[in-house]
Amino acid sequence: MILGRLLDLCLGRRPIVIDETQWQAAEYPYPFLDRLTADERRRLRALAAKFIAAKEWSGAQGLVLTAEIQLAIALQACLPILNLGLDWYRDWLGIVVYPGDFVIPRRIVDEFGIEHEYDDAVLGEAWEGGPVLLSWFDDLTEPGDVNVVIHEFAHKLDMTNGDTDGMPRLHRDMSVAAWHAAFAPAYEDFCRRIDAGEETDIDPYAAEHPGEFFAVASEVFFEAPELLKTAYPAVFEQLCLFYRQRPLS
Repeated sequence: MILGRLLDLCLGRRPIVIDETQWQAAEYPYPFLDRLTADERRRLRALAAKFIAAKEWSGAQGLVLTAEIQLAIALQACLPILNLGLDWYRDWLGIVVYPGDFVIPRRIVDEFGIEHEYDDAVLGEAWEGGPVLLSWFDDLTEPGDVNVVIHEFAHKLDMTNGDTDGMPRLHRDMSVAAWHAAFAPAYEDFCRRIDAGEETDIDPYAAEHPGEFFAVASEVFFEAPELLKTAYPAVFEQLCLFYRQRPLS
């Protein structure tokens, strides 16, 4: 099945039919999905199919989107909202996929009021109210590498509470004070370790900003939860409450 067929089914509002072989092929590169129970895997597949139908997909720079690419992205994008629901992604439509990393022109004004323009090579970016931009590599990355999909969709969840500041819209049974009590000291400690030149198992990019710390912590929560629980147990517990998942159970 190729992208055109998936889009035809989406536009016709007919159910997307994806066979077992396709699902298994899409899931195979992501061993962290093996933590799911049979029921969770079934629900994740159903959510991913709805996600594909709900979003507008584009291939950039000549990339031909295939069903394999769509399924791989959808499975990872829907893992964080497995127990939250597709409504958490309702305020935007587009997903743009690039063949590898890509460049975004930036413009900043420094402390002296001087404007600087530069090209920023990135692997992904989530725009507030706009699309998610993702890079795609045909070769599998090594375990522990950046999970661009989970990272960027964590940013989308972060944006549900306004700014990308490292705190998404919390559930009613969660405490803002408890969230800050977990994340603020963890972020400060992580920044201190990076500034001291320590090597960390968690991506140093998490020290760039509280929003990046949340996104990277979300990657680790799903890919290597034991690592996050050991390093920052309070952060792990808050993410269990937010994502309504406990990957080490």
